[in-house]
Amino acid sequence: MDGSTLTLSARVRGCLCLADPAAKVACVQNLHADWEAGAVSVDAGLPVAWIDQPGQPPGLALVPPHQVPRRRMDTQAGRAALVHALAHIEFNAINLALDAVHRFPAMPRDYQADWLRVADEEALHFSLLSAYLQTLGAGYGDLPAHNGLWDMALKTAHDPLVRMALVPRVLEARGLDATPLIVARLRAAQDARLIDILALIERDEIGHVAIGNRWYDWLCAQRGLDPATTFRQLLAEYDAPPLRPPFNLEARRRAGFGEDELAWLAGLQAERGG
Repeated sequence: MDGSTLTLSARVRGCLCLADPAAKVACVQNLHADWEAGAVSVDAGLPVAWIDQPGQPPGLALVPPHQVPRRRMDTQAGRAALVHALAHIEFNAINLALDAVHRFPAMPRDYQADWLRVADEEALHFSLLSAYLQTLGAGYGDLPAHNGLWDMALKTAHDPLVRMALVPRVLEARGLDATPLIVARLRAAQDARLIDILALIERDEIGHVAIGNRWYDWLCAQRGLDPATTFRQLLAEYDAPPLRPPFNLEARRRAGFGEDELAWLAGLQAERGG
């Protein structure tokens, strides 16, 4: 069957199930292009069979975080470990964006459009990192990785508000915080190409966190909830990863975090000496 005749749900499921990274990237790019062209029909209301484990390279070993290889910058092997870890984040981010569409079909069409665009941009990020990893003598799947991002997808699979709170606003925002620290180390290692890739990724990720903030605020408004109070309750209820300074407050501001929340984060940073 011609893929363009399938509904959005079927197209997203097809991309999620693919294990070959290059095939997944192509699937996502084709889906987003067809969506933008108005060639994908929406099938809200039909029963959906959830995908709780998306496709991944068969040789990829998933281990506890402390068993992931160290990411030193002063050796080629260390930089390969770093790039592999970043590529794994982006590969998971493709699946997370697709799952945000797949898991919550009752959300508005603009929500679906936002997360399909995110999936497309994450596919580009993965492609750039995967290609660079090849220049370091490795490929995606060659090194162990952990499954923390997808674990959070499963913990938040029942409610889009919880998903928006704890994935874009916590996990992806942590990436904004980490980027300046990584770039500083890469400058010392004189890795200009990876710095350029991370600059492009940071630009897009600010937009992705902003999308998470948009839909989190929208869902809170729909339910008559205070966003700040609800967020802190969800952090505790779901045992989310702790918010650790230093925080990239300017990037978070550009991603739609309000001044009250930024002041709260700045206070956490001061308390913890960040």
